[in-house]
Amino acid sequence: MNPQFDIVALATQNAFTLDYQDLLYNRVQQIPGSIQYSIKRYNKLPHWDLEDMGMLDYHYQKSANSSCYLELHYCLSGKVYCEKKAKNCDSCQLATVTTCLERVESVDLVSFRFLPSQLGQFIKGKKSTSLLDQVLQFKHPLPFKKSAPLSDKTIEVLESILNHSYTDTRENIFIYAQTQMLLLYTLDTMMGEGSSDTGSCKFLDNEADREKIMLAREILIKHIGDPLTIKELSRKAAINECYLKKGFKELFGTTVFDFYQGLRMEHAKFLLYEKGHTVTEVSLSLGYSSISHFSTAFKKHTGCKPCELLR
Repeated sequence: MNPQFDIVALATQNAFTLDYQDLLYNRVQQIPGSIQYSIKRYNKLPHWDLEDMGMLDYHYQKSANSSCYLELHYCLSGKVYCEKKAKNCDSCQLATVTTCLERVESVDLVSFRFLPSQLGQFIKGKKSTSLLDQVLQFKHPLPFKKSAPLSDKTIEVLESILNHSYTDTRENIFIYAQTQMLLLYTLDTMMGEGSSDTGSCKFLDNEADREKIMLAREILIKHIGDPLTIKELSRKAAINECYLKKGFKELFGTTVFDFYQGLRMEHAKFLLYEKGHTVTEVSLSLGYSSISHFSTAFKKHTGCKPCELLR
């Protein structure tokens, strides 16, 4: 994916060139049919003056739905890292170790690309009544770009992606789940009608109830290979089933089932394409009772058979 010079131009008033020699970290994932993302961390040079910025890039082509996609680009600057660890360093961040030779100030450029099939879960059963709905359904007839400074919630999610401690398959599960939060917060900021408000669910005005919905989401992420019923999930999160379903939809813009199913199918793509697992292995790891049930769910979600994605 492109290093996103557009977002850099928006974030700074001073023109400068990103040099490969200043690249500290580079991670790109491009699984067919899945969310594609790019994370590039550069050593921030003294003359770079940047502002934390986000950009929404809507690509639309009427004659070819396969060419439609939505991209989110972010520029996050001024964070301090240990170069060897490529992670946020508490000692450096707090300036408690002034002699640390690995202390670097960075610029992080992060991009995510969403396909129509991945945005469909947010508009199931809805008509294209607003600009947001039209964009999510790719019915808005003109491509466009919108930019805005990053909100505190967006920065928090971006930092969780940049500084998590997960590895291998757990990392893939975590990043996919966090991209949905980024999408919702970005739509809220740039389109003015996101899904992160409490809306008609007045019980979500209570911080404790909101935390229980967030907890339910974390439980789903940790149980990707051990499916839970709504009743089991509500018990683990200590919240009423009805409140769980309504609150989850209100906070995350999708149902519990659609979120969990999307999480499992996106991870299945990763295991098949990136890790080279067999269809049988993936089916078992995701908790399916039979290969045929997994294959049916996979084709319904992705439009192709699992074997077509084998490495």
